[in-house]
Amino acid sequence: MTITTFIVVLLIASLVAIASRRLTFPYSVGLVIAGIAIAVFPTGVEIPLTRDLIFDILLPPLVFEAALQLQWKPFRRDLPVTTALAFPGVAVATMVVAVGMHALLGWSWIAALLFGVLIAATDPVAVIATFKELKVEERTSYLVESESLLNDGAAAVGFTVLVALAGSDAQSATATAIAASLVWSIGGGILAGLSVAAVLLIIAGRTKDHLVEITFTTIIAYGSFVLAERFHASGVLAALTAGLTVGNFGWKRAITERNQGHVLAFWEYAAFLANSVIFILIGEQEAHEGHRLLTTTALCAVALTLLGRAAAVYPIAALFSRSRIAVSFRQQHVLVWGGLRGALALALVLAIPASVPERPEIIAAAFAVVAFSVFVQALSMPRVVRYLGLTRNEFDQNA
Repeated sequence: MTITTFIVVLLIASLVAIASRRLTFPYSVGLVIAGIAIAVFPTGVEIPLTRDLIFDILLPPLVFEAALQLQWKPFRRDLPVTTALAFPGVAVATMVVAVGMHALLGWSWIAALLFGVLIAATDPVAVIATFKELKVEERTSYLVESESLLNDGAAAVGFTVLVALAGSDAQSATATAIAASLVWSIGGGILAGLSVAAVLLIIAGRTKDHLVEITFTTIIAYGSFVLAERFHASGVLAALTAGLTVGNFGWKRAITERNQGHVLAFWEYAAFLANSVIFILIGEQEAHEGHRLLTTTALCAVALTLLGRAAAVYPIAALFSRSRIAVSFRQQHVLVWGGLRGALALALVLAIPASVPERPEIIAAAFAVVAFSVFVQALSMPRVVRYLGLTRNEFDQNA
């Protein structure tokens, strides 16, 4: 990306943000439309869409910033239900999609499973932005955001294991080796996040300079991600753990109280910038893939993704129906319809090995699901939330 392209992206992102706020239009949708316009009209602006750009540069600040905003007490309270929705839920959604793509389109099992697991990763960005505008009641927002962050980690771990199975060493893979890989991906990612955050927060506690503190949090976000990936653990879980650590324990000792606002403002801007680039990239790619968005493959992918999400959310939520952390039907509906796909799904689909014969079809199907998420699910969320009565005033009245 050249400096000229970067300036243009910043200008477009700023103008779209202004327009979306005035027109009460989802910001992410506006950026995708802008990306389509850039691709259709000869603007001279072109951003190469690569796995490394999304996964190594744009994804760490998105995960870290989202985790930074999560408060430990409500996160811990709902951890049993969000963990169940994220890990077993991702497995259920993956199998529903994989069986469907294999049966309906004849995809190989490895291709169907790869698509199933990568498309199970949800992106709460567009929904959470809408929630803030509508003043959606707090627990619903926490459920959507925390469950999404956890299922991103679960999907990334599952994808890594499946890619290994698709490789040359697939024949030597055993149940024990797969289980060990899963445990290490999860445990190693959490350990990397905790270790990097703990060490650098101790050092950050020796200064009161907000610029230095911001720099240390930047190193924590990227350093935890890189360290985990370097040792074949989950970088997503590492960044998630690091963000939770800084946001809930770093404020107490390492980051001075007067500088917390500076740190949060920086990470809000970093997330704004990363999201701007990602959704413009989505728009550009959708313009190129437009002729493949209404194919049988695309329609099957969208339908099965929604079915898989519903098959994961409703039965698992039912397990907690008699507990103090029960998820209401209204909240379950939001979890299903608000499960948009975005950055992580794109990063994973671009990382599918060239040896997988269906790779072009998988990429096209993934972009079709992302397009549906942006233009149908994101746009309809305000009506869904109002209809379900989940804004704070309505929720308080109905409680």
